[in-house]
Order: sequence, then C-alpha cells, then structure tokens
Amino acid sequence: MLERDYSPTLGPDDAKVTLVEFLDPECESCRAFYPFVKELMAKYPNDIRLVVRYAPFHGNSKFAIKILEAARKQNKYWEALGVLFYFQPQWGDHHNPQPELIWNYLPQAGIDVEQIKKDMDDPKFVEIIEQDVSDVKDLGVRATPSFFVNGKPLTEFGFNQLQALIESEL
Repeated sequence: MLERDYSPTLGPDDAKVTLVEFLDPECESCRAFYPFVKELMAKYPNDIRLVVRYAPFHGNSKFAIKILEAARKQNKYWEALGVLFYFQPQWGDHHNPQPELIWNYLPQAGIDVEQIKKDMDDPKFVEIIEQDVSDVKDLGVRATPSFFVNGKPLTEFGFNQLQALIESEL
C-alpha cells in the first residue's frame, strides 16, 4: 500500500532505503521541504530510492498532479515537479490561486505544453489519484509532506528526524 506500480521513483531499485513521500504539489510545506529531500538524495545517491505518492489536499492539486503525470510521458516528471514547486507562490497562492499560470513555466524545463494539455486528460491519471487518495485514508496520512522510511512512518516531522530515520536504516 505504501508503493504502487505506477508510483514515480528516483534512485536505484536495490537501494537499502525506500523513502516514500506523500506530497501535494500545491502544499507550501512540501515546497519548503523539497530541497531537503533533494539534499538527502544527493548525500546517499546509491542508498535511497524515493517513491512519490499523492495526497491532494489543496484545491488545484489534482490539476497539478495530472500535469506531473502527463510530463512523465515526456520523461520530464522530476523537471515538472521542480518547476511546480519553484513557481508555486505564483500559481498556488491560497488566497488567489491561478493554476493556469503553470503553462507559462513548464517550457523552462523543456516540456511540450501542448502535448501536456492533450495527455493530462488520460483517465488513467484519475485512477492514480483515486488510488492514492484511498491509500492516504487507509494509512492515516493527514498532512503533507508525510514520509515513510522502509515502511516506518516519520512520527516527528523535521529534516533532522528524517535524516536520523534514514541513517538508522543504512
């Protein structure tokens, strides 16, 4: 239940640590924590495999997730995620959300926007979101980002706590 066949992954399949992150592309805390996840991946490039799961708690999250999944068809998932987080204050402002602004930012990552617009209507993406939402409920995930390290939940949120949990599994 922590990982599905369709889940985006980064890192070696045989890594000692599987880090599952439940994120919401519109979540400000996910955006703030993203550099720390990248730092951990860089520190342990052969030892961590990151698995992304979706917890779409915000209003435009499902729209953004469909964009991410469509970008994956162009092999640009991680680039798209970086763009969405970088420009999140512009498109995901909770007082004045403007998700249509995302289209302006994606080309900076070499993403074909017209193809994304066509691909994001794939009904498979709705199934992915629905399955992740179901898993979020079953696992009791109530906030984003939420992390699991080799199946163990990060019970006290923070970079040092996450790093310590990862290092305890290495």
